[in-house]
Amino acid sequence: MTSDLMAQWNGTPFPDLIRGLPEADIPFAGIRAWLLQGETSQLVFFDIGAGMEVPPHSHSAQWGIMVEGEMTLTIGGKPRVVHKGDWYYIPAGVEHFATFKTRCHVIDMFDEPARYKIKTG
Repeated sequence: MTSDLMAQWNGTPFPDLIRGLPEADIPFAGIRAWLLQGETSQLVFFDIGAGMEVPPHSHSAQWGIMVEGEMTLTIGGKPRVVHKGDWYYIPAGVEHFATFKTRCHVIDMFDEPARYKIKTG
């Protein structure tokens, strides 16, 4: 049943109620995301292609959970393989980067209201 639903939802575990949210303007080809905006934070639903890499960077605090897939996430110089069901926390200002071994579906919460802008056009 789960695979049937994912097939209906363009290969994601995110139904129309999520994919109908505003799409985020992501600066990397191969990554799509949808924003749920709050006054002080953003919740972002990511669809990330296999083989993608996000280079080292830092920002406000971030909490996330892997819904589907596998990535290597390096936080403050410490690498960790993240699988389905694993969660992670990145403190504000700590450098981190990720390599996505498979197509991944991740939900991230950012402790800032303007981490990502809404995609236009």
